[in-house]
Amino acid sequence: MAETIDELTIDFKEEGKLVRRELDKKILSKGAWSTIMYRYQDWNRPKEEWGPDKYMIARYQKQNGKYNQKSKFNISSVAQAEKIIEALQGWLKDVE
Repeated sequence: MAETIDELTIDFKEEGKLVRRELDKKILSKGAWSTIMYRYQDWNRPKEEWGPDKYMIARYQKQNGKYNQKSKFNISSVAQAEKIIEALQGWLKDVE
C-alpha cells in the first residue's frame, strides 16, 4: 500500500508479467480523500500487444498513513470520454 499520493499506481502484474500499465496520472484532489485520474493500457494476450488507451478515475482514503482505494470509475472508450468532456464543458458554461 502506498504511503504517499505519488506512490499510487494502477500498474498490475500477473505471474510476474505487467498486464496493466499506467501511462499517466493527474492528481485531481489531495487530502484525507484524494482523487486521481489515470491513463492506462491493458495487455491483450491473444494479440500479444498493448490495447487502446483507457481512463480511470479513482478515489482513495488515507487511513493509518496508507492510501486505500475506495471507488473507481472506468471510462471505457474515447467516445465515452468525449461525451464526459462535452457534458462538463456545457455545465461549466452555465457556471460562468
